[in-house]
Amino acid sequence: MTQLPFPLAEEPDELTLEKARKLFAGGADFLKGVVAMDGLPPDDRIEVCFAGRSNVGKSSLINALTGRKGLARASNTPGRTQEINYFTLGDERFLVDLPGYGYANAPVAVVEKWQQLLKRYLSGRQSLRRAFVLVDSRHGIKAVDQEIMKLLDRSAVTFQVVLTKADKISVKDREKMLVQVREKLSKHPAAYPELVLTSSEKGYGIPTLRSIIASLT
Repeated sequence: MTQLPFPLAEEPDELTLEKARKLFAGGADFLKGVVAMDGLPPDDRIEVCFAGRSNVGKSSLINALTGRKGLARASNTPGRTQEINYFTLGDERFLVDLPGYGYANAPVAVVEKWQQLLKRYLSGRQSLRRAFVLVDSRHGIKAVDQEIMKLLDRSAVTFQVVLTKADKISVKDREKMLVQVREKLSKHPAAYPELVLTSSEKGYGIPTLRSIIASLT
């Protein structure tokens, strides 16, 4: 049987799950919101970042991963996250919430400032191990997602697609969406060759994503 490109990530083994459980049991806290590069914390620990278009479910996913409902602020207003938000994960990781892109409810000048900050962050952060690009399962990869993926390609930052809201799509539609996502990702050299299917509401894929984060060195 031919292996599909960009398969869904497999369930982690017990040892990996336990390592992830311990990491996330160490607690997560909001550290700071950053609006300029000189505000970034020291890059003395491994970090991962989360990128996604507005309302893709970034805040909900971070809250589900950390088990802290109000840690990242969710909003129905597109473009609310206007800073790079840093969260500590125990004593050894940073989780980084990047500004939502696309349909941002903000002036053009503000959006351009976010974009410049994002570019500088992605190209200059030595401790960044992986970017997780969130894609709504109901819609697949859109043009605005392709833009952030191209930026990650140019910055040589490995990114992994995390499909959100998997509980809101039928199995038939999910298969169509996966075909589209795989086709789009085949054009991106920085794309990590596994997908993660998640639902923050139902908890699907959360242990798998925790395990991926815990395994990065």
